Amino acid sequence: MGLTIAVANQKGGVGKTATAINLSAALALEGKRVLLIDLDAQGSATSGLGMRCETDASVYDVLLGRIRLEEAILTTATPGLDLVPATRELAGAEVELVTMDDRHQRLRDQLASVTDLYDCVIIDSPPALGMLTLNALCAADGVLVPLQCEFYALEGLGALLGTIERIRMALNPSLEIYGILLTMYDARTSLSRHVAREVRDHFGGKVLNAMIPRNVRIGESPSHGLSVIAYDPASAGAAAYRQVGREMLSLLSGRLRATSRVRGE
Repeated sequence: MGLTIAVANQKGGVGKTATAINLSAALALEGKRVLLIDLDAQGSATSGLGMRCETDASVYDVLLGRIRLEEAILTTATPGLDLVPATRELAGAEVELVTMDDRHQRLRDQLASVTDLYDCVIIDSPPALGMLTLNALCAADGVLVPLQCEFYALEGLGALLGTIERIRMALNPSLEIYGILLTMYDARTSLSRHVAREVRDHFGGKVLNAMIPRNVRIGESPSHGLSVIAYDPASAGAAAYRQVGREMLSLLSGRLRATSRVRGE
């Protein structure tokens, strides 16, 4: 079975969707088979890869049990990268899932049928600690936390880490924090340097060596329906996300080799 990684932070504007898209593209570039699941009702990961979901085959219908997950998978323009898209309807799932007995594991149950097809499943979760994020964290083997280099970064991180720990204890004992990724880093400002230093002092080896700089190409690429790696391979943003992909592969190499052996590769 492939590894499932939730990209999560309840704070908006931290580069979460950019990280989900570009980490997925970076892993695909390294020859991995990757499935990106857009679990955010804004559908930014879907549009950011140039995809539109105009049918009833979206992650919303998967969560409600109307279709199987494999029926919602779309092939993207990036070789090796597939997508389960989101639509605005997904916002209703926060309410509809509450009445279901297995509400926290709807995504995990559906993933069981496809994880053998992929080396990595990346889940882009919404900027909130609601039912959709709960499904993402219950389905995941580990969490990657994008953290913006700004003043309130550590305050929001504490709440998220507390939630992850409660989910680990009550619902998903195998859940790990795979890494904290510093985003929107600007080496020219003392604030960015201070936040990066504080985060590394608090969390040590959990913080990835790679950092995502403030880079206009990262912001431009979704409007072209491309990852920044495809949009401008020579940009600082593309180089940073390729480094993130390689670092994640190095950190998770033992687990990935184990999953490959399960598939008999």
